Amino acid sequence: MGRIKSALEIALEKTESVKSDKGSISQFEAKQKGKRLGNSFLSGEVKSLEDEFKKAPKDEQASLKQGAFEVLLAQLTLPASEEDLPRIETVGKGLEAVLKDNKFSAFFKQLSQALKQFLDETAQYEEAIKRQYAPKLKQKEEELSRRMGRQIQLDPFQDPEFVAFYNQNMNQLKANYQAAVDQVREEASRLFEKK
Repeated sequence: MGRIKSALEIALEKTESVKSDKGSISQFEAKQKGKRLGNSFLSGEVKSLEDEFKKAPKDEQASLKQGAFEVLLAQLTLPASEEDLPRIETVGKGLEAVLKDNKFSAFFKQLSQALKQFLDETAQYEEAIKRQYAPKLKQKEEELSRRMGRQIQLDPFQDPEFVAFYNQNMNQLKANYQAAVDQVREEASRLFEKK
């Protein structure tokens, strides 16, 4: 009677002919290291991506840059507030270090100015939307006050109708600026592919 093989023995037999490609493993590890490096740069732990790239072995530099590039590109988004602008500036510096392209640097500076303008316009839009909706909100407050028998003051963001009106207008503004962000992301990707 034959010997019964364990699951491990069967698995080892089936994978016996599979050889690991040490080159792909090291490139994968270099890419992961590049992602960590990109995150460290964004958090301020690493001051110069160029120095870190130079320290790496030549055969790993491309994968290292790929990992850092992916992390940086993912962080290139519309700012939610003024506090996001320094992060976006850091993203730009990181992308410039990876791409080494003067035209991209100028392109990114234009985006930075556009994002500042976006935040200014967002604040102006918000005020304009509130002013435009104010008569309707006042009418709702008066109606509720009459029904409740006491003074009622509504927060506009508690009114579903206002929120829908607000989102419609703000989404239109965001779409205009998102197109600029997308254009920079596409240009960065195109330049990276050429390297």
